[in-house]
Amino acid sequence: MKSGMAKGLSVLIALGLASGAAQAVERVGGIDVAGMDRQILPGNDFEAYANGGWRKTAQIPAAYPMTGVFLDVYKESVRRTGQLVRDAARAHAPVDSTAGKVAAGYAAYMDTAAIEKAGLKPLQAERAAIDSVHDLASLSALFGRQLRADVDPINATHFHTSHLFGLFVAQNLGNPSQELGYLLQGGLGLPDRDYYLSTTPAMQSVRKAYLGYVTALLKAAGVEQPITTARSVLALETRIAQAQVSLVQSQDVHAVSAPWSLASFPQQAPGIDWPAFFQAAGLDAQPAVAAWQPQAIRQLSALVASVPVATWKQYLWFEALNRNANLLPKTYADLSFGFFGKTLSGVSQQRPRDQRAVDAVSSDLGDAVGQLYVQKYFPASSKAAVQTLVGNLLHAFDARIDTLDWMTPATRAHAKAKIATLKVGVGYPEHWRDYASLTIKPDDALGNHLRAETFEYRHQLAKLGKPADRGEWWMTPQTVNAVNLPLQNALNFPAAILVPPFFDPKADPAANYGAIGAIIGHEISHSFDNTGAEFDEHGKLANWWTPSDQAHFRAASQKLARQYDAYQVLPGLHVNGQQTLGENIADVSGLTISWLAYHHALQNRPAPVLGGMSGDQRFFLAFAQAWRSKEREQALRQGLATDVHAPAAFRALTVRNIDAWYPAFHVKPGQTLYLAPPDRVKIW
Repeated sequence: MKSGMAKGLSVLIALGLASGAAQAVERVGGIDVAGMDRQILPGNDFEAYANGGWRKTAQIPAAYPMTGVFLDVYKESVRRTGQLVRDAARAHAPVDSTAGKVAAGYAAYMDTAAIEKAGLKPLQAERAAIDSVHDLASLSALFGRQLRADVDPINATHFHTSHLFGLFVAQNLGNPSQELGYLLQGGLGLPDRDYYLSTTPAMQSVRKAYLGYVTALLKAAGVEQPITTARSVLALETRIAQAQVSLVQSQDVHAVSAPWSLASFPQQAPGIDWPAFFQAAGLDAQPAVAAWQPQAIRQLSALVASVPVATWKQYLWFEALNRNANLLPKTYADLSFGFFGKTLSGVSQQRPRDQRAVDAVSSDLGDAVGQLYVQKYFPASSKAAVQTLVGNLLHAFDARIDTLDWMTPATRAHAKAKIATLKVGVGYPEHWRDYASLTIKPDDALGNHLRAETFEYRHQLAKLGKPADRGEWWMTPQTVNAVNLPLQNALNFPAAILVPPFFDPKADPAANYGAIGAIIGHEISHSFDNTGAEFDEHGKLANWWTPSDQAHFRAASQKLARQYDAYQVLPGLHVNGQQTLGENIADVSGLTISWLAYHHALQNRPAPVLGGMSGDQRFFLAFAQAWRSKEREQALRQGLATDVHAPAAFRALTVRNIDAWYPAFHVKPGQTLYLAPPDRVKIW
C-alpha cells in the first residue's frame, strides 16, 4: 500500500476519484485553444485566460467533488487499471499467484452478498479486543496492536490517521545510515483538528452533522444509548484535537524529537503504559523511537491515562466501525458516504462499485497491480524520453545554481552536490514487493484489507535498524502523482502521470516542458524548498547554509508566503501561505527551471509559432492548463484546512513571478497580476 498524496500535486485527486476515458480535446501545439477565454487579459487573470472557456461549460459530475485535468488523467489510469484487474479475474490464475491475488481482491469487493451475510463478523476480533480492555495496561496494549504505518510526514505530507498514533519508518534524521521509527499524532474521525476547534459557522455545521453520523453508525451497530455515546465520542475526539499540534507545526522537521530510548518514554511522555504499548506494537526490540510531534505525543499519552477506560472503549468501537464502514454492509457504507462524501465534499452520488473495487485492490496490492500496469502501458521508449527530459531539467537546475549571485561558494557546493547525487526513478521501481505471505480471499473484502494493512506494517517494521534503501519507491506506477524523497535525496515519477496532456513524446516541446517539465522541476525543487533545503546530499538533517545565504532564502520564502496569504478563495477565506509554502516554493522554482530547460532544448533555434502562439506562450499556457480545475465549495474548504498545496487555480498564477511571462503576454503595470521586478519572488 504505497500510496498517499505526495508533495507536488493537489489533494483534489484524493477527494474525487473516477473512471472512464477522458474526453478528447483538440489541441494546437499541445494547447487546448477552445478552452481559453481570450476576452480576458492574461495580466489580469492568467488562469481564467488559459481556462475560462473550459470553465464556462465544465460541469462537476454528481459523483465527484471536482473536475479538471488531473481528474481526467486519473480517469484514464483507473480505466486502464480496471481493465487489467478484470482481465486478471477472467484469466483464472492460481489463487496464490500475483494475478490470482489481484483477481481475488477484486472479486471479494464486488461480492456484496458475502459482505451483507458477514455483517460485523469481520470485526469480531477487534470487538473482542476492545471488550477485554479493563485497565491502563490493556488499553495501552490495544493502542499498540492497532498501530499501523499509515502516515508519511515528509514524502507524501500525509499526517492523518484515525488510530491514536501512526508510525512512519524512514532513515534517521541525524544518522542516514539506518532506518528509524517515528511516532505521529492521530485519533480523529474528522480530517483535521481545526474541524473540532474552529468556531466558524461552517465548521460548527460540520460538527453537528458529524454528531448525527456518529449516532447513526452506533445505532446501526446496536449500541445502547447511541446519542449519549456519540456525544461522549465527540467530546473525546475534541480533547484529542486540543492535544494535537497544527499542520504548520507538523511540517517543522526541527521540532521532531531526538530518538527517545524505549525505557525513557514513561518519563518523556507519562501516561500510557509504554512497555505494554511497544510490546503489542512489535517495537519492543528497538533501541529507540522518535516523536515527530513531541508536544502532541506527550499530551495524547497524558490523555490516555486521564480519560476513563469505559470512554475509550466507546471511542474505539466507533473508530473501528468508522474506519472500516466502506467494507461493511450497505447500511454502514451508505452512512459513511452520506457524511464524508455528501457533507464534507459536496458529492451527491456514490461512484459505481466496480470503480471503488479497482481503487481498493490498487491500494492493498499496489505493486502487484503496478507490475501488470507497466507491462502493458509503459514502454521502454516512454521511460527513455522522460529520462532525457529529467536530465535536461537537472542540467538546467545545476547551471542555474551557478548564476545565483546571492549564494556563497560554500553553499553552492552543497547545492550542486545534492543535484549530482539525486536519484531519479521513472515509471516504476527497480524491485517489486513480494506478496507471497499475504492471504487474499475471494469472499472476505474487509479481511483482505485488514491483512494488507498488517502486511504493510510488518514490511515497515522489517526496515528498522537497517541501512536506508535509496531506491525504495513510495508510490505505485498506477498513481497519478510524483514525489520528492528528502531523506533519500530521490524522486519518483510513476508511469500513470507520464501521459497526455502532461507528457506526450510526439508533442511540441513547449507543451511538454510547460506541463510535465514543470512538474518534474517542481519535484527537483522540493530538494531545495523550506523543508528539503534542511537536508544535505546524504539525506541528513544538516545546516549546509552560510548565515547570509540562509537569511536571503528565508526572506524570499516569507515574501512568497505573504503573496499567497493575499489570495482569497472564498469570502473571508484565504490561502494559508505558511501552510502551503513548500509547495509554492517548488512551483516557482520548478517553473523557472523548466523554462530554462526548454530554451536549452531549443539549442538557440527559434521556437515555431503554432496557432498564432509563440513557444513561450505555449509553455506558460500548458502550465496553467495543467492546473485546470473546478471544485465544489465543500472540497475547497476541506483542502484549505488539511492540504499543504494551494488550490489549483492559484498555483496557475505562479507565472507572475517569472520574468519571461511578462513579455510573452505583454503584461503591463496596472494589470491585476503585475508585479514590479523587485516584487517577483526568485529563490532558485
